[in-house]
Formats: sequence, structure tokens, C-alpha cells
Amino acid sequence: MSTAPRPRTTTRDPEELARRLTAWLGTRLPGAEVVDVTVPESNGMSSETLLFAVEHPEPPLRDCALRLAADPAAYSVFPVYDMVRQYRTMRLVGERSDLPVPRVLWLEEDPGPLGAPFFVMERVAGRVPPDVMPYTYEGNWLHAASDREREHLEAASIGLLARLHDQVPLKEAHFLTLPGEGSPLRRHVTAQRAYYAWVIDGQSRSPLIESAFDRLEALWPRDEGEAVLNWGDARIGNVIYDGFDPVAVLDWEMAAPAPREVDLGWTVYLHRFFQDLTVGFGQPGLPGFLRRDRVEARYARLTGHTPRDMDFYTLYAALRHAIVMLRIAYRQAHFGEVTVPPDPDTLILHHDSLRAMVQGSYGSYWDEPGVAR
Repeated sequence: MSTAPRPRTTTRDPEELARRLTAWLGTRLPGAEVVDVTVPESNGMSSETLLFAVEHPEPPLRDCALRLAADPAAYSVFPVYDMVRQYRTMRLVGERSDLPVPRVLWLEEDPGPLGAPFFVMERVAGRVPPDVMPYTYEGNWLHAASDREREHLEAASIGLLARLHDQVPLKEAHFLTLPGEGSPLRRHVTAQRAYYAWVIDGQSRSPLIESAFDRLEALWPRDEGEAVLNWGDARIGNVIYDGFDPVAVLDWEMAAPAPREVDLGWTVYLHRFFQDLTVGFGQPGLPGFLRRDRVEARYARLTGHTPRDMDFYTLYAALRHAIVMLRIAYRQAHFGEVTVPPDPDTLILHHDSLRAMVQGSYGSYWDEPGVAR
């Protein structure tokens, strides 16, 4: 079986980055040398990641990871890459919670050394559920695990959200407040509308995405509840596991104040996105894993907060993901990897499920273990 070709994730030369990184590190840690530089296969299409080791008398060897803002000239996925914001978020969560956040080491705001701002953190050993091919496909470590092992990983992963939401004081995350008027949820959705407007600038509009925004307004929660610090990109593909235990929580660039259900909806929907793709290719996937009813019940037991209005929040997650997918598709077209079809909605991999959610026909699908539709 095959899927669409993986979009290119960088236009930079890793060897050139390594040379420039060595020169920069010498100003922070005299006598240090950068060695064993690699670009992970899972390198994302937002901030870029570089893995390397540092040889230095004190300490003799330190494994590091570098997060580098995307090159704005390379048709970036997001309009802004605020590395200071990410750095401060990771430091805050690391200091005010017991979440396993990698220790941040250095922040460089000057784009001169590597061509864009970046920060360096300690590298944590372990394994990550893959996106390509998705962990729901046969042949990877999570799919091959036992039901008991996956249940352990699921419980531990939902526990990350519960602890983040309960432990980190929102007042200390004031620098993450989104611009605009209204409640944290209203600001969050307004930011997504602005992102969509940026994505379609000079491109075809998406009737499906615009209808999803309309449906979102119709489902708007009567009581939004308290806002907490949301991870933003809350999914198991952003966690490093030792066995089936989380040992590092990564990718904080989408962190923001919002109701708890924003993170929960993203966790549930992003798994369902991979599950739907897998079923569409004729495999059973992981139908009992990260089911919405189980996630909601477990979170309620851990926090005392019963998730509510989850139809709204899972639709919101699917909508947000659709905007990202549309931008990635336009980026692929920019590099000649795909051709934009007459109907831009077909560029959204999950257009069928998003349309069903907009029409209100997804319904009990959330309570089923995952079948092709």
C-alpha cells in the first residue's frame, strides 16, 4: 500500500547548519564541538529539529536537540514562529509541573547565526509513535504492542493533560494570551480565522472550512468554563516514550489559554484522523485506542472535571487540522509536488469526516470502535 508522498520539510542544508552551529556554540561554551549531527525522519513542517551531541571537557558529552524557526522564504506552514514563546513555555511547564519537559539550555533570538531564531534543549532518548506511516498501521511498535501496553500508554498520556491543566498557574502564562477581544475560547477561534485568511491569501477558498466555522458558531458552548494552559498540539506523536511511559513532552508552539476541552478534542480527533486513514487503506488500525468516551471518562476521574460540549471541540479540532492540511497542500503545490484540483476541499485528507461533522451525521461514530465510512 502507499500514501501520498511525504512533503518536503526543509530547504536548509544540514551540513551547513552543523558548521554554523559549531561556530555559535563556541561563543556559549568555549572549546565545545558539535558532533553526530542528524535530522530526524520525523522532522515536522513547522519548526525544524536538529539532533546533535556536544563534546566538551565539562560535561564530556551532552545529547541535544535544536528547534529552529522555519525559513519564511520556504512557504512556511505557519505565519509566525515565535521561538522565545516556545522556550518560555517549556521553561514554565518544566518549573511549575511534574510533566517530563526537556530541559531548555540556550535561546538565540538573533537570526544571524543560523538564519532564524532557535533554542537548544537536552535530548531525551526513547521512541515516538510515528506519523508516517501512522502508528495505527501494521508494522510499528505501538501497533504491535499488547492491548494492556497500549492501555498503559493511553492512561499515562491522558494523565499528562490532567497534570498540565491542574498544575500550571494560568496567571504565570500571561505571555501566551492571544490577541483580540472576548473570552480565551473566542480569542482562540479568532486566531484560527486569521490563520485561515492567511492560508487562502492568493489561493482558492475552502467552502468546507468556511461551513465548519459556521457550524462551530451554532454549537458554541453556553458555558465555556475556566481557561487553563493548553499544550496546543496535544497528541501522542509529540511524546517520547520509554517503553510505554512518557519521558518527554514536545512541541509547545501552539500552547495558549483555552478551556480544557480544546486539548482533549485535539487528542481525540488527531488519533481518529490516523485511524480513519488506516481503515480507508483496508487495515483495522487500533479501533479500541484513544476512544472519545474512554478519554473523557479517564480525564474526569483524574481531574474531577467532566468534559462537556465535546461535539463542538472535536469539530474544532478537525477544523483546525483542515486549515493546516490545506496550507501543507498549497505548500506542496508551490514545490511542484501536487497539482491543485478544481475543488480545493479535496486537498483536505479528512474532508469526508469533516463534512459529516458539519452536517451532524458523524454522531454515534465517536462511540464506535472505528469502521470505514
